[in-house]
Amino acid sequence: MDLWFRSVRICWWRVLLLMSVFQDYLSSMLDCPPTCSCSQTEIYCNKSDSGRFFPLLALQDTGSNGTGVDIADLFKNITSINLSKNPLTTLSWQLFQHLQLSELRLDGVVFDCGCSIRWIQLWQEKGEAGLHTQQLYCRVGASKIRLNNMHINGCELPEISVSHSNVLVTEGENVTVSCNGSRLPLPEVDWNVGDLHSINTHLSNVYWPDIHSINLTLFNISRDDNNFQLTCIAENLVGMTNSSIQLNVQFPPVIMRLAEPEKRHDTCIEFTVRGYPYPKLRWFHKQTEIKENDFIWTDKDTYQDYLEGCLLFKNPTHLNNGNYTLEASNHLGTVTKTVYGHFLKDEIDIGGIPEDETGRPEEDTFGVTIAVGLAGFACVLLLVLFVLINKYGRRSKFGMKGPVAVISGEEDSASPLHHVNHGIITPCTLDAGPDAVVIGMTRIPVVENPQYFRHGHNCNKPTTLVQHIKRRDIILKRELGEGAFGKVFLAECYNLSPTKDKMLVAVKTLKDPNLSARKDFQREAELLTNLQHDHIVKFYGVCVDGDPLIMVFEYMKHGDLNKFLRAHGPDAMILVDGQPLQSNGELGLSQMLHIATQIASGMVYLASQHFVHRDLATRNCLVGNGLLVKIGDFGMSRDIYSSDYYRVGGHTMLPIRWMPPESIMYRKFSTESDVWSFGVILWEIFTYGKQPWFQLGNNEVIECITQGRVLERPRICPKEVYDIMLGCWQREPQQRLNIKDIQKVLFAMGKATPVYLDILG
Repeated sequence: MDLWFRSVRICWWRVLLLMSVFQDYLSSMLDCPPTCSCSQTEIYCNKSDSGRFFPLLALQDTGSNGTGVDIADLFKNITSINLSKNPLTTLSWQLFQHLQLSELRLDGVVFDCGCSIRWIQLWQEKGEAGLHTQQLYCRVGASKIRLNNMHINGCELPEISVSHSNVLVTEGENVTVSCNGSRLPLPEVDWNVGDLHSINTHLSNVYWPDIHSINLTLFNISRDDNNFQLTCIAENLVGMTNSSIQLNVQFPPVIMRLAEPEKRHDTCIEFTVRGYPYPKLRWFHKQTEIKENDFIWTDKDTYQDYLEGCLLFKNPTHLNNGNYTLEASNHLGTVTKTVYGHFLKDEIDIGGIPEDETGRPEEDTFGVTIAVGLAGFACVLLLVLFVLINKYGRRSKFGMKGPVAVISGEEDSASPLHHVNHGIITPCTLDAGPDAVVIGMTRIPVVENPQYFRHGHNCNKPTTLVQHIKRRDIILKRELGEGAFGKVFLAECYNLSPTKDKMLVAVKTLKDPNLSARKDFQREAELLTNLQHDHIVKFYGVCVDGDPLIMVFEYMKHGDLNKFLRAHGPDAMILVDGQPLQSNGELGLSQMLHIATQIASGMVYLASQHFVHRDLATRNCLVGNGLLVKIGDFGMSRDIYSSDYYRVGGHTMLPIRWMPPESIMYRKFSTESDVWSFGVILWEIFTYGKQPWFQLGNNEVIECITQGRVLERPRICPKEVYDIMLGCWQREPQQRLNIKDIQKVLFAMGKATPVYLDILG
């Protein structure tokens, strides 16, 4: 079969030999011989065919240049060979030396007694390949005797001895080792140095009648030969023996890699050091040696002559910023390398007040008085400006009321989680006026949408109670991102949970706290407080005693879903911030469906609460432990993923690649427009986080969407999932799939056996 002969290298002299041995078989040498039956693991030849039963077994070369290596390639899967009743007179052990034979059948074969079949006798005595269960014979003249009764003098396995068990040398030195092979027939002896890097020479001496010695000299020994096994091999007609010497090469250390800090479970400065003997490592921060403790320590492992590991930091702060120098030394030398570690901006704090020994800020009475006075003056000034703007700035900038057509330059970009008040004019509209409604943090012109009127709206219901968190209970750790509103930080928050002393949270800051922004801030906090669902990022509360204003959310360990998808896709090494990222492998179909089902579940909840998100995308979903996915939006994606947004006018940023035609042309946002965005999220998931319409510019995308074109089916996406995408991308909003139905279908797909999903359809 063809499988036997894969990747065979046949040199020219073997071709000539094959031609001379079996002539007409040469053209069909890759086939099973016609007198044999073959499988991937077995060869069975029990017909003579005038002695040409199996051509390759006719290559009886007992020298060191025999066919053993090639036979190993040709028959590497063969475990059983049956040559019973064939007219063989001799057989070489070299044909079988690299095979893992469980059975070699030689019943009915009568060999010529001699040294060339002594190996069969030895195998029979040792019980190898099932030969001990067979009655084997050889011929002496006209007589036939049992093989185990054959006695031949001067026909034994070679004995071998080497000059050392291991050799310790220093890089650049020379060394000589020797090997002796003895017994009759006189063995061929040589060193196996195929993968050796150092320059080497072989000197052979024969001491008749039965000793063959060979000296191996290595010149200018290379460090790449450290731990190399020098193997000496002795072969004769009877078989082969070998012995090895361990080569240990000493060399001074070298620092192969020293990376900038990277956040993992703990923050890591990764390093790779090479040297033998293994070097001693020391770390210096700002030229002072680091004494390891519970907050900074070294974790390392060894592989061959490499030391690999991390200098680990537990919750580093700005105090840990600075140069970090790694020193590696052994008795042959010392080497150093420096990297700059940046963990947090210097002296970041949210209260502007230093901490005392307990981690709580001290109060400065004079500073507080000045701050309160300035804040009061600023509030009065802002209040006057707000009244003037509210009085004279009520007209649309285009001098018209009602629905706004096409894309305008007003700042009504998609902000996080918008509550639809359905255009009902009540005192609850917060002074919005008859031609505007309040949606989330944004005041935008009325867009008629009778489907979303809420009947029986009650403005007298109790005011939502937003939890207020004390500023001294929030300790910033590091910056997570930055957007138009301000920054997002990882922080520790005390006294937030009755069961935990402190917990990790994400805090969103507001950098321009004018009066209007403060009202929007409070309104959004009330709306978010009402959102409680397993697949919506949990909102804990606010901190408003001083600036900046802060919202506190739960911290999702693995960050945004878009980056998570790219890190677990086929292009992870290319796409994740241009840096290699350790990955746990590509996401499978069931995991992708699990992610999509969780997002759909969160959307079902938002729809039930009459909330429209307006910026649903994988960048605005977060991933926690156990592949837990939640919908959220800290707004920082407008900065990190700026290429995903289309800037209109001076400030407005629109995620047009995720928007349906009615949102692009008329700014109409609804639960149905969120369903369109969910279809794009599905496309992102099944492309491992690619940008929709990545091959087109923003203006071309607008043209494609408004003309009715849709994204193509991803290569690994099942047909059933793409059908859901198409159902989300219906041009008429009322024809799009219902998000509750989508969630049910995805959940059922995730529970089903993957074989039922049509990936090739």
